Amino acid sequence: MSEDPLLQVDGTHLVDGSGRSVRLLGFGLGGWMNMENFITGYPGTETAHRQALRREMGDEAYDAFFAEFLDVFFTDDDARYVASLGLNCVRIAVNYRHFESDDAPGVFLESGFALLDRAIRTCARHGLYTVIDLHATPGGHNQRWHSDNPTHLAGFWTQASFQDRVVVLWEELARRYRDEPWVAGYNLLNEPGDATGRFLGPFYRRLSAAIRAIDPHHVLFLDGNRHGTEFDAFDEPAPNTVYTLHDYALSGFADSGEYPGVSRGRYVDRDYLRERFLDRSAYMRRTGTPIWVGEFGPVYSGDPAIDEYRYATLQDQLEIFEEFDAGWSLWTYKDIGLQGVVTVAPDADYLRLIAPVLRKKARLGVDVWGSTDAGIRDVLAPIEDLVQREFPEFDPAPFGQRQWIATMVRHILLAEPLVEEFAGLFRGIDTERAREVAGAFAFDRCRERTRLSEVLRVASSAVIRELEPTADGAVGLGQTPP
Repeated sequence: MSEDPLLQVDGTHLVDGSGRSVRLLGFGLGGWMNMENFITGYPGTETAHRQALRREMGDEAYDAFFAEFLDVFFTDDDARYVASLGLNCVRIAVNYRHFESDDAPGVFLESGFALLDRAIRTCARHGLYTVIDLHATPGGHNQRWHSDNPTHLAGFWTQASFQDRVVVLWEELARRYRDEPWVAGYNLLNEPGDATGRFLGPFYRRLSAAIRAIDPHHVLFLDGNRHGTEFDAFDEPAPNTVYTLHDYALSGFADSGEYPGVSRGRYVDRDYLRERFLDRSAYMRRTGTPIWVGEFGPVYSGDPAIDEYRYATLQDQLEIFEEFDAGWSLWTYKDIGLQGVVTVAPDADYLRLIAPVLRKKARLGVDVWGSTDAGIRDVLAPIEDLVQREFPEFDPAPFGQRQWIATMVRHILLAEPLVEEFAGLFRGIDTERAREVAGAFAFDRCRERTRLSEVLRVASSAVIRELEPTADGAVGLGQTPP
């Protein structure tokens, strides 16, 4: 372990205080300080989910559930396991609501900082860097559920008060963590979705300057626009800054086909994946700055034959990243079975409890990320045809007509009433049962996706790193999912 782990940008690489090159390889920690519906199973957004649960459970049981959930989701056992895979980084997704409330902006909540402190120090004990990733902002800085946005519009970009609050929050984060050498840096906005392209560059410059006035040392990680895929908001690179791309493969989505093969109307093979990566990393390669893939990763179906296509996609991506010395952060570490390397046990009380809504979510395609729309094509197809016929030039941000319609119908129209059904499953649960149900996310009660962990061990072993983790080998988790 380095005696001086603080990272800095040195040309195309990150280096620690001893001048040794460090390539950040690890996981995104989604579903914890920023919840997502497919990760833990609820419909809709985190805020709607929490509000409905509180109504049904009452304050005492609700508080017990979330206290246990936040306590067990990421612990020393989890950090030790991540390090055992040969990885060295955890990207911690956070929601601004952990640090302030909408009715008292700028009044900071120590409970949120205590959680973040604990995760950073837990990772440091096991030789893991952390990247603080602001995943949800007031008003929603992108158009999707993962920014806790209940709408299909990114209101953050049109409201100065929302932007002011984020500047103040990052100033406070910088004050608190400027002397933490195991914090690799600050990921200022996850997947920004500035529909006009006019606001992102100026806001990044304002926010970077505010942070630099307090903390001139930590690396800044700046995602490109349109969810980490477009970098025309940037001119010359700023000092000690990494420009971060996201690289989800067409052959890795819930509705993807064979690989190599046709997915979403395109033939996808290794050459196509490489071409997409080269396009998205063009700014970094042109400017001679480090390449870091802040998010990527396939969705697993549970069907071994289909999932082999997903693993083949992942292996090709990892080899392409290695070819270009790119660091990476796989999405996501722990969930109920869709993407995580650590998953809630299939027989867990929590999954038995929410099973009726999980089945309904799948039938209705409510999780835009984790399910297909096969069961409601008879509803969606006429809407898609109508919009295309009447508005052929309409190209809504961030990904066009079809995904815009999917968000409106699947994630909002159908998800909102399902939020109430999900919360109703928790009606009458007392504090003891609430803690027991939430405890399903504890490491020692979870399962390992061994096929995925094998792929990651091979990938990490191919990267020569000076910084070695402190863990002492692989940690078994018992029976594994497909």
